[in-house]
Amino acid sequence: MNNSPLSRVGRKGSLVIAIVLICAAGSVKTRWDLFAQSMPASAAVSDEAALLDGFRRVEVASVSDALEQTTGRRMYMSHRMQPIFTSKFAGFAVTVKLKRDEGNTDPNALNGMLATIDQGAANSVWVMVVEDGADIAGMGGLMGTAMAARGYAGAVVDGGVRDLAQLRRIGFPVFALGAVPSTSIHHYKFDGANIPVLCDGVEVHPGDIIAADSDGVVVVPRVRASEILARAQKLDFEEHSMYPYIEEYKSIQEAVKKFGRL
Repeated sequence: MNNSPLSRVGRKGSLVIAIVLICAAGSVKTRWDLFAQSMPASAAVSDEAALLDGFRRVEVASVSDALEQTTGRRMYMSHRMQPIFTSKFAGFAVTVKLKRDEGNTDPNALNGMLATIDQGAANSVWVMVVEDGADIAGMGGLMGTAMAARGYAGAVVDGGVRDLAQLRRIGFPVFALGAVPSTSIHHYKFDGANIPVLCDGVEVHPGDIIAADSDGVVVVPRVRASEILARAQKLDFEEHSMYPYIEEYKSIQEAVKKFGRL
């Protein structure tokens, strides 16, 4: 029997597709291992640029699953945290807290917040917690413009946001609890920066990696970022390998059987 590559080309297309898909299903782990070995920085990324590049490419849902599998903790923010436009970003957390101080007349009450913006490095993500601030704009167009000019990756505000027209015009991505026209001036005071905060129920430390896309926002502890990224990449690879199998066989149950995961 002739098993040369040329003879196999002549077989029916449907048989070839079936064999390819079945082989793909049975060898996802092997193919992932080979793929991972070909990427020298994927298992233990030490270079910050490469680390962020990895998180910018992987899906946030895969990062969330990797975090839960690795840490046993919920590290994603709730459905309340919504983007002002469809966006995807990752960067290192710069944390800020505002404390309610109704009726204050101190002209310097928010100076610490402004100074923190101007000290932020490129690839930072502004993570702001506004005490009881769902109906208070923690940031708006002026702050967003400054962040964009400094190369921030984006912002996550446990509170409101305003000046959406300007933020969208400059393409600066923000996740927040909603759009409101209010101001924090005379209602809040600066309460600290680059300290641990609880943002929409998730603990964030300065320097943690914040990743966001259409599925939401996740927080990756910096000390475990390389480990989490490698697992998330593997989950992404497996899931995307399942799509053509499901499309061909029109069965998610068969795909789960073949790939051993959902």
